[in-house]
Amino acid sequence: MLKITALPTNITRTLQAGGPDANGQPPERCLSDGGGNPCRHCLRYIPKGAEMLILAHRPFPAPQPYAEVGPIFLCADECPRYDGGEMPEALQGSPDYLVKGYGADDRIVYGTGAVVEQAQMLEQAGQIFTDPRVAYIHIRSARNNCYKARIDRG
Repeated sequence: MLKITALPTNITRTLQAGGPDANGQPPERCLSDGGGNPCRHCLRYIPKGAEMLILAHRPFPAPQPYAEVGPIFLCADECPRYDGGEMPEALQGSPDYLVKGYGADDRIVYGTGAVVEQAQMLEQAGQIFTDPRVAYIHIRSARNNCYKARIDRG
């Protein structure tokens, strides 16, 4: 069984309170234009006119050559963390995604990355997890490489 994992609540609450992002800067605050700004905590789209945060995020425990930093969106107000179940709204809006496996050392496991149709994402993740070196998988934008969520063994 596979589990889509959203950004942890403790990290999200720190950022929502103005804590520094991966670049050491406070998150930028702006209003969502409703054009598809997916919150990485609730994994829903931030509604038009709602306040949101834009910030640099590094979804790894420490800096190292494979620890990519990129922009993400968060709801500015507290939101509930996605808790599994159905495919989250924020992962239904694109026809395809980049998925790639990482080892326990938080480095890319070469040969696991693929751009796959949204409907095939979890099936592809299951294939990636057949490699015993893979500890977890990132879901990223196929067009901009932005971090969306993580897939873990459930």
